[in-house]
Amino acid sequence: MRHWYEEGLGWATLPGEPVRLATGLRFDVLEMPAEAGPAALRHLGPASPVARYRGRLRLLVAAGSAEELPGLLEWLEWGTLALDLTAIGVGGHMEAPLPPGPAGTPEARPLPPDRKESQGAAVWLRPPEPGCEVEPLLPTLSAVRGGEGAPDLVRLVDTMATQCHRVRLLRSCAQPFAFS
Repeated sequence: MRHWYEEGLGWATLPGEPVRLATGLRFDVLEMPAEAGPAALRHLGPASPVARYRGRLRLLVAAGSAEELPGLLEWLEWGTLALDLTAIGVGGHMEAPLPPGPAGTPEARPLPPDRKESQGAAVWLRPPEPGCEVEPLLPTLSAVRGGEGAPDLVRLVDTMATQCHRVRLLRSCAQPFAFS
């Protein structure tokens, strides 16, 4: 599995088990509740990798985007609200989902016979393709200035913030009233 990420994709992994992907080098990660994700996915290109981990979506974005997130949320006037939207950038990591199965299907390949434990709960919803340069297709701020084929990070973050806020409101409305 480590070989698939390092050799097939050229992505750095961290030592130890489970396999973890280093963020901030080739990509950053924006993470949000899974139920807030479908609307955000329309702002991604078909080759933009997306993973699911413990009820959250992890969208890979251009390296450097994590440090831009607070200022971008402020600029979009989302800065004063507590959103369930986080970023993982330089010095961070994400658990590596199992590589996709044969023919690029999202179903993970079976574990080798000598491995009893699972890699974890992370799975690719849109896996990266080995041999295909993924980074130029990741959402970036430069898309606003006429980037070539990269999705617009501003639109993506605005949609993610809107959907995270909606999920937060729906969750708070679903709670019973507290009477004293």
